[in-house]
Amino acid sequence: MAKTPVVPAQEPARKGPRGPEKTRNLGKDSRHGPLLEVLTIAEERGLLSGARTHMLRGRMPVGLVQQAKLKSGIASDSKLLEAALANLAVADDYAQWLLAQRGTISSEFDLEF
Repeated sequence: MAKTPVVPAQEPARKGPRGPEKTRNLGKDSRHGPLLEVLTIAEERGLLSGARTHMLRGRMPVGLVQQAKLKSGIASDSKLLEAALANLAVADDYAQWLLAQRGTISSEFDLEF
């Protein structure tokens, strides 16, 4: 009996660009600019690279999904979820930090008013 050589498994062929380039056909001048920036930051941090191996599922109200698609300009459910997660992952916490600073300056501090 002849031995068959073992062929290592290969990743499936890619179907074109991945990440925000494909997700966004949104111009910087559009109202989707902030989403474009979020996806760019996520891409620069390497959050959108690598194999798409993690499966994430959930049931959502149809109105929520439709409104999010309209507002984002994204048609794909997977890309919409990716954009939403990227938005959470790269969110700026400045507002929370600023509110946490309330009352941290001593009342005796001279502000020269």
